[in-house]
Amino acid sequence: MTRIPIHSTDDAPDASKAALERQSARVGKTINIFGAMAHSPTLIGLYDTVETFLGENSTLEGAVREAVHLTVANVNACDYCQAAYTGSAKKQGFSTEQTIEIRRGAVEGDDKLTALLTFVRELASDKGYVDDTTWSATLDAGWSDVELLDAYAEVVRTVLTNWFNHLVHTEQDLPRASAID
Repeated sequence: MTRIPIHSTDDAPDASKAALERQSARVGKTINIFGAMAHSPTLIGLYDTVETFLGENSTLEGAVREAVHLTVANVNACDYCQAAYTGSAKKQGFSTEQTIEIRRGAVEGDDKLTALLTFVRELASDKGYVDDTTWSATLDAGWSDVELLDAYAEVVRTVLTNWFNHLVHTEQDLPRASAID
C-alpha cells in the first residue's frame, strides 16, 4: 500500500494541480506515481519541470529516451517504472521482446543503441562513474558527447522516479512488465 495519498486532478493541492494535469495529459491519465507525487507541490513541480524540459530539449529522440528510462528502471529494480516505461517504449515502436532486451542491456541488431544502454547501465550501477573504455566505446558507436550528457540527464530524471516509488511504495496501476528469463 502506498505510504501517502494518491491525488486526482480534482483533489490535489492547488499548487500541484497544473503540473499534475500536464503529466496526466502527457500519458493519457493520472497514474499513481503522479497522483502520489502531487502530494508535494515541490516534488511534482520538480518532476514536471525536468520531464517537460527534457522532452522539449533533449538531443535524444523519444524512443532512445524511453530505452534509457527502461534500462535505469531495471538497474534500480523499480517494478512500477519498468511497467510504465515498457508501455512508453512500446508506444515509441519497440516490441515486447525489444523491451525485454533493453532491460537486459542489449538490443539485437542495434549496436549503436546497445552501446548507449551499456553506458547508461554502468552510469546508473556505478553511481555516476563510467570507465574511459565505456565512454570511448559509446562515442565510437556514433553517439556524441552532448548525447552522452543528455543520457546522463535522463538517468538522473529516471532515478528520481525509481527512488520515489521505492520510498512511498507506489501501488501498481499499470500492466506489469514481462518477466526477464
